[in-house]
Amino acid sequence: MSDAALARSIADEAGALLRDIRATATCSDRELGQRGDREANLLIIDRLRAARPDDFILSEESLDDRARCAARRVWIIDPLDGTREYSERLNDWAVHIGLAIDGVPASGAVALPACGRTFATDDTAPLPALPPGRPRMVVSRTRAPVIATLVAEAIGANLVPMGSAGAKAMAVVAGDAEIYLHDGGQYEWDNCAPAAVAMAAGFHASRIDGSPLVYNCIDPLLPDLLICRPEWAAPVLAAIARLRPAQGPEQPQQS
Repeated sequence: MSDAALARSIADEAGALLRDIRATATCSDRELGQRGDREANLLIIDRLRAARPDDFILSEESLDDRARCAARRVWIIDPLDGTREYSERLNDWAVHIGLAIDGVPASGAVALPACGRTFATDDTAPLPALPPGRPRMVVSRTRAPVIATLVAEAIGANLVPMGSAGAKAMAVVAGDAEIYLHDGGQYEWDNCAPAAVAMAAGFHASRIDGSPLVYNCIDPLLPDLLICRPEWAAPVLAAIARLRPAQGPEQPQQS
């Protein structure tokens, strides 16, 4: 089985588990999120270790084994991206299964289990035609980054509130938005799989200064991200370069 097919299979299985937990659990919202994180993480790690025993794993929900830093192949996973949305019975949460090879987001899958959709690097649709009118920029439902608001004003974009990082990135891939701009705190597991899928589908993915996304770093903090249609990459990056020095870095916030 290819890496992408494996990622898709595991993401689908973890998504089904999370749907079942949410449908049957009688615990509090907080306990629901904790149970989902824990059980999905165990399932994903078991499947990856069985299928790729020589690879390393970096997970939001597991102790970081720094031996991974010397490895070429590292699976970077978020078993439940958007725990708040999951706990509050919303639909915009995701499962991320990404594979970095030599620091590059090479393969992976993002499942949106509540929506019944999974996006993977081996099954990408042709880039849809650029829609007319104002671009749509997806941002955090609870607190949009200041830079995103400023850039949206500069390029004439409409802000679209949404939940998890995976849901926002896949909204761009699916053609439901054109830009996902985040600043203020993410980790490698928040965006490795989304970046891999977006890049495989022909979209732009980078840091917000335009530099490449690099994974399997000693410190997994990867605080900012731009995923967008290729036509919007240059205008957005130019607007960020103009606006960000005056605005300054943001404090960590929801992805």
